[in-house]
Amino acid sequence: MDTSEQLTEIFKEFPGIGERQAKRFVYFLMSRNPNYAENLSQLILDLKKEVSQCKDCFKFFVLNPNKEKLCEICINPSTDASTLMIVEKDSDLESIKKSRTYHGKYFVLGGLVPIVEKTTKSRIRINELIEKIKEGAKNGKENNLQEIILAFSLSPQGDHTDFYIRQQLKDITDSLNIKISSLGRGLSTGTELEYSDNETLKNALKNRG
Repeated sequence: MDTSEQLTEIFKEFPGIGERQAKRFVYFLMSRNPNYAENLSQLILDLKKEVSQCKDCFKFFVLNPNKEKLCEICINPSTDASTLMIVEKDSDLESIKKSRTYHGKYFVLGGLVPIVEKTTKSRIRINELIEKIKEGAKNGKENNLQEIILAFSLSPQGDHTDFYIRQQLKDITDSLNIKISSLGRGLSTGTELEYSDNETLKNALKNRG
């Protein structure tokens, strides 16, 4: 496999990118001057150096001067700790944040639960989520947590993930008297959360249940 084929395979791993689009990326890089490729390579390396993953919510963020391991949301004392929104990925979190409707904490699950899957716990951060809720209750850090909002795309896989998370959290939420809700049907069936407009997200949050 030559370099162009290897690059095509790498680009195919990007979300929503098929083989034809991946090849177009490769041809585009071929058409640019060497400085363009060098600059792109350096930016990718710099990105990995400058970005970290929040130890609390698992959101990727640009490291602050103090090299804190918490993102700007988790470290902000004005963040509403009474609600915790669980999302599939960072882009979903950013979409919700841009709607300026939700002001609580987040947790990035890292994916959705496949409908037929035997190794679910290795694909998503369910153990980390449960531990986060338990630790918060034990240490008194999040003893005012009142509601967990499940914010997944309205698709069969998203619905399955919603059901799975509810089942996994049932014992702990019942014991701590924490409500679990899901986004309302302000979202159309099949809608990807990251592509939803602000007004739709506001309605979905308002009508959650």
